Amino acid sequence: MRQHDVRPTANRILVAKTLSSADSPLSMNELEDLIGSIDKSGIFRTLTLFREHHLVHVLEDTEGTRYELCRSLNHQEDNDMHVHFHCLHCGSIICLKDHPIPPIELPDGFKTEHGMFVLKGICPKCRKKTDNRKQLIK
Repeated sequence: MRQHDVRPTANRILVAKTLSSADSPLSMNELEDLIGSIDKSGIFRTLTLFREHHLVHVLEDTEGTRYELCRSLNHQEDNDMHVHFHCLHCGSIICLKDHPIPPIELPDGFKTEHGMFVLKGICPKCRKKTDNRKQLIK
């Protein structure tokens, strides 16, 4: 947190630890359920501060807004942006941390503030279930 110019408080540490231990980006409701001891407005204020200091990534899609801890060591920009995969069957969002967002050259005058690269399809777990059902039908 200090590398991002964020003063560590008990609530901020708790939100950061919860995001850090998650397997995938979390919604506000999921954070509230997992934490329990901080109300929604306290979590939202913390996430807003984290976003301003590049400590969280925000993913917005048709399912809503999700948050994940940014692993960037730079408080001025997100330098760990990666691709995400959204499963159309189970709705899970999977971080593909080993797949950085490809560089995109923008026209003159444009400046990127945030980016999101989401691929949609069927995750391996759902594909396996679908393949197993197809084999049973044969």
